[in-house]
Amino acid sequence: MLHLALFQPDIPQNAGTMLRLCACLGIAAEIIEPAGFPVSDRAFRRAGMDYLDDVKITRHASWRAFDGWRRQAGRRLVLATTKATLPYTHFRFAPGDVILMGRESAGVPDEVHAAADARIHVPMRPGLRSLNVAVSAAMILGEALRQTDGFPA
Repeated sequence: MLHLALFQPDIPQNAGTMLRLCACLGIAAEIIEPAGFPVSDRAFRRAGMDYLDDVKITRHASWRAFDGWRRQAGRRLVLATTKATLPYTHFRFAPGDVILMGRESAGVPDEVHAAADARIHVPMRPGLRSLNVAVSAAMILGEALRQTDGFPA
């Protein structure tokens, strides 16, 4: 099973949208705290709607706790970042990969970049900063599921 990890998410609506995506596609979700909002927040639940009950969510108290979990589980960490040079469509995803999305406001710190097994990006037109994090997650997860034949039946 693929995993989608959210690194200290800032915006409850984006986090809720990504968790809804996980529920619909059968992807486990990892939330790396601290989040920029209470995870039980009304806006978070509104964006996730009633889908949050259908997604396996694991909350990790810190980056170190998350990284220890994924290393112990033998999972490859694939970081989605605007700083990457490899387009996500050229990357070979594998079952069990953890796709990590950074904070909307700041991405991830250097320590997290260094820990990633791979760094990928969504190609865009020059001069534009980035896509919405939930949109990027959907594009990347779609490709990962296509490659691993992991879409729900």
